[in-house]
Amino acid sequence: MFSRLFPKQIDNTYKGYALAIWLLVPLVLVKLLMGLNVAGFNPWISNRYIAQSVDRIPLDTFSAEAASTVMFMFAAWGLALFVLSLLGVVVLIRYRAMIPLMYLLLAIEQFGRRGILTISPIERAVEIQGITDALLINWGLMAALAIGFALSLATPAKAARTNVA
Repeated sequence: MFSRLFPKQIDNTYKGYALAIWLLVPLVLVKLLMGLNVAGFNPWISNRYIAQSVDRIPLDTFSAEAASTVMFMFAAWGLALFVLSLLGVVVLIRYRAMIPLMYLLLAIEQFGRRGILTISPIERAVEIQGITDALLINWGLMAALAIGFALSLATPAKAARTNVA
C-alpha cells in the first residue's frame, strides 16, 4: 500500500482500477471550480454571494472588520483548494502514479475540514434547519473520495493474475 501511495518513480504508470481515474476527473473539476469560486476568481459570481448563500455565513450581521476577516479566510482557503486542484490536473495528465496520493491529499482536506467543524462547531445566532446544499455536496465528495481512494489502491483481478504468473 505504501509503495502505491509513495512510488519510487513518479511517472504515468498507474496500477489501480481505471474507474478511480474516471472518478478523480469530476472530483478534481468540482474542487477546482469550488476553489475558483471561493477564492473570488470567478468574474460572474462573487465569493461573498457564495459565502452568504451556499455556506450561509451571515456576513451582514458582522462588523465590517469581522466580515472582511471572514472573507479573507474564505478566499485564502479557496486559493489553497484551487492550487491543490491544479496539482490534481497535473496528476491526471502527466503523473498518474500519484493518483492514490492525490486521493489521500484531497481526502485529508475534505475530511479534515469536517473534523475541525466537529471539534470546533460554528455557533450561530439562528440554527440552520434541515440539510443544506453545502452539506450534501461535502458528504457526496467525502463518499466519492473514499471510494476512489480504495479503488486506486486495489489491484484489478486481471493485473493480479498477470503479476503472479
